[in-house]
Amino acid sequence: MLRSLPRAMQALAAACAMTAVATIPTASATAAPHQPADSRPVEGTEFVDASSLPDTELHKLTAPVPLADYLRSRREEDPAPPSKSAKEIGTAQDADLRTECAQHAEAAKQAAGWIKSRFETCQKRPYDLVLRDINGTKTIGRLWFDVWVLGFAYDGSRRVDYTVSVEDIQVQPVGSEDATKWRIVQDFSHSINVSTSDPNPKVNGPTKTVRDETLTGWHTNPLWTLTYTSPDTGKLETGNQQRVNALVQMDLAVNSPNSKKPYSQVGAFTSSVRFDYAGRIAGKFKGTVFRQARVELQLSLSDTAIAESTRHIRDAQQHPERTFPSWVGKTVPGATEPLHRLVDEDKQAANRRAAIATCENVWGDYSGTRLQCDEYPFASTKEGANAGDDRYSARLIDGDDNETGGRRLNSMYIANRMLDGDPFYVKITS
Repeated sequence: MLRSLPRAMQALAAACAMTAVATIPTASATAAPHQPADSRPVEGTEFVDASSLPDTELHKLTAPVPLADYLRSRREEDPAPPSKSAKEIGTAQDADLRTECAQHAEAAKQAAGWIKSRFETCQKRPYDLVLRDINGTKTIGRLWFDVWVLGFAYDGSRRVDYTVSVEDIQVQPVGSEDATKWRIVQDFSHSINVSTSDPNPKVNGPTKTVRDETLTGWHTNPLWTLTYTSPDTGKLETGNQQRVNALVQMDLAVNSPNSKKPYSQVGAFTSSVRFDYAGRIAGKFKGTVFRQARVELQLSLSDTAIAESTRHIRDAQQHPERTFPSWVGKTVPGATEPLHRLVDEDKQAANRRAAIATCENVWGDYSGTRLQCDEYPFASTKEGANAGDDRYSARLIDGDDNETGGRRLNSMYIANRMLDGDPFYVKITS
């Protein structure tokens, strides 16, 4: 799926290479406070990441001007100034996700963004680019902006939505360079991993997948949305959960009219999604999730309803020497090594039988008591007692506690739309 340049960017690069720049004086020193004596247009330029340049090339480009102020300084009022910013246009759900996303800035600026849950993901990626001639002998300007992507998957619908925007645009053109002619391109595409999907996987993308705008265009209308769906047969199928594992990708380019080639970032945003029609095992019959989300079952030692089962899991994870079966060097997965859901009822029963055998071997016959054999990893995981590696713990605990813990686990499965083989972790808090 990866290409040297996205299709829209190739066309943009070719067009820009043949376009001459009109010499338009900058109206205000505020917009370009450090202008070189030679203000003639430079033929053959490119945008590069500012972080790749030495400070000596940047020291005259440290006075960013908001694009709205730059437009006013040129006496070119925005023909359709936005009445609201992108953050004001979005829904309350958007606003909540944006707030949390900003609090996870380091993760949010990565290609996959910050993945809040199986149903929400976001990216806030800052860009700081410098326009210079292709020989690196002359600097023509600097451009700052943020790209936001808010992603929403749905439990109950084979659909995923992305709200995308370019915001907080700031510029510092030098000399005759005209920042109103700089362009930002976003190019979305999707692919399907056929080898991990069920038969006949399909994804329907949005009608519009490319947005190529001047900075003024993005300032006037900062936000656009894209929706991906996957068709289904409308019914449950034995042995076919109609899973479609897909990758949604955005490539980004930035250019000016006299550039020889655009600044290009393939895979500036990536999102791994799964559509399914799994039925009651996942809660609602169909849905979509973000596959890279980290799923955790969180249990508290202060929760009296599950105090014994929680202590058992804590001992298994942190003090396996206190647990049975006992052997030197024993480790139990779930804290840093994931567990994986198991839905096969026969295999679950085999896990329970193996755990019960350990309980009876250690504590003897406990029939007729309020005690039950609690096993960790859970019988509903592939790492259960019958896995064959003895990396489990079995312990007698209060029956009500054990059953309540089982219900908490099942609720986590349903809340996160967990299918067979899906990974998760178990976290114990105080």
